[in-house]
Amino acid sequence: MEMSRSDAVWSSETAAPRVYGRKISREQLIRRLGEVASGAGLGNGLAALTEYVGATHYLLARHDVSQDGGLDFVVCSDWPFDIVRRLSGIIAGLHAKITELEKCLAQLQPAFHTMPDDIGLPRGVSRSYCAVTFSVGRTRFSLMLLFPEDVILSQESLRDIAVLAGYVASHKIKADVRHDRECELTERELECLFWIAEGKTSDEIAVILGISRNTINNYITSVMRKTATRTRSEAIAHAVRNNLV
Repeated sequence: MEMSRSDAVWSSETAAPRVYGRKISREQLIRRLGEVASGAGLGNGLAALTEYVGATHYLLARHDVSQDGGLDFVVCSDWPFDIVRRLSGIIAGLHAKITELEKCLAQLQPAFHTMPDDIGLPRGVSRSYCAVTFSVGRTRFSLMLLFPEDVILSQESLRDIAVLAGYVASHKIKADVRHDRECELTERELECLFWIAEGKTSDEIAVILGISRNTINNYITSVMRKTATRTRSEAIAHAVRNNLV
């Protein structure tokens, strides 16, 4: 996890107001992101995206580890540390309430959430925060932004940075990031998933594959467990989003 050194000592109660410059142009943004691709740090790219939309702080989070506990879900951030420490439970709670279909529809779409009242924020920063989700390969990320109380973030600009955040992350996220889950689907499970997506019942899949209905149901149960889905429809949506079928 890459954190700004000043975060550990920045108390939201004593923080002085920061002065924010004018939003950079799209041309300036693209030039700065080009520098990231050439070797600049991930934080530099995220800072450029943050400045482009007029936000104040960025946090890049991975959803596949948001429920594991600790702060491993944070990839890179300059949020005040006390807020980050509280955020793990908030993200896990939001993630658990969203169906697989809703996750698909949320891709690249800005969403606004509200911090709990007991979380202290830097002076002048809105209690609302914005999250834009995107995927790098099969790993789902959210870029989460804090912004000033008197600023309205442009939806168009937010959609721009959702796409560009994926570009930045794809260059800088290390290759050892876990693939979608440590448990890969077996060939037989993928076959069952394909036929489910084709609208076949367990009985029909059993006839097609020449194995028993109970075995088919066991494969399907295993698929849903590995993909963290609750229904066959959610499993299909997960498969489509991750190019499994």
